Amino acid sequence: MKIAVVGATGMVGQVMLKVLEERNFPVTELIPVASEKSVGKKISFKGNKYSIVSMQTAIDMKPKIALFSAGGNTSLEFAPKFAEVGTTVIDNSSAFRMMEDKKLVVPEINASELSKNDKIIANPNCSTIQLVMVLHPLNLKYNLKRVIVSTYQSVTGTGKNAVDQLNAEISGDNTTEKVYPYEIFKNALPQCDVFAEDDYTKEEIKLMTEPKKIMGDDSFNLSATAVRVPVQGGHSESVNIEFENDFDLDEVRKILSETPGVVVMDDVSNKIYPMPLYSEGKDEVFVGRIRRDRSQPNTLNMWIVADNLRKGAATNAVQIAEYLLKNHLV
Repeated sequence: MKIAVVGATGMVGQVMLKVLEERNFPVTELIPVASEKSVGKKISFKGNKYSIVSMQTAIDMKPKIALFSAGGNTSLEFAPKFAEVGTTVIDNSSAFRMMEDKKLVVPEINASELSKNDKIIANPNCSTIQLVMVLHPLNLKYNLKRVIVSTYQSVTGTGKNAVDQLNAEISGDNTTEKVYPYEIFKNALPQCDVFAEDDYTKEEIKLMTEPKKIMGDDSFNLSATAVRVPVQGGHSESVNIEFENDFDLDEVRKILSETPGVVVMDDVSNKIYPMPLYSEGKDEVFVGRIRRDRSQPNTLNMWIVADNLRKGAATNAVQIAEYLLKNHLV
């Protein structure tokens, strides 16, 4: 099982290596890939040292699976070249997500759609993954009508330079290059990614479109506001969900607690609710503050938290690889 990790030196790439090791994925040969300036450098995996190779070298080695986390342009250029030599690519960028001929996969929801013919598989946006993990089981029971989500997103979602900016600002260092248009320490930026023509950001558009494709249901409406906050290690979401049918709160909690990959933390009398502090380094999606909306019927409020580098990116990609392997699709 020859596995390539493209973008192996980046934040998500590093977590991909960690998750592959933790989950004991049967890697017989690791092929770490990064930019030309990193070629020849060493990385550690399962106690061994591996040299970073170039993209073309990796393609020539014909890995069975390539986990990509190197940006959309890199994916558009090189994922098809890996696919041409028979490699199955699991891509973490937004490059292929909304293409009609590409699957957008959260294994707990729609991995059964995958086949041997899917040589490029899209990994969803981090905020999307934790949202659909909760929406999907509730949609099956009560039928979604409208969803309003506001995100509180970790700086790790922007990458290492954003973490460096936050830490520099915390320490009072104003010389570090700024990734964000404003200070992030002691601030909240209502801008994740760039603005589109209708004044929504690309992140918000992903949140409004990807869930429908993953869940195979475009009958409900979804609106999003994405905000960057000075947090490391997890995205949070305030979600308002209107259903076609009424619900029972205890039943909602039971459905979610029985959903693989979801953990209900909802005991406000003891101040138990999800927070990024709890999610960091974990693969589960945490949900709490589950309560009825007082302003209209059949509507629910909740708070969803997950580690955006793990279930929001690396873990989900590795789970897709595990599914392919288990079902002899590679």
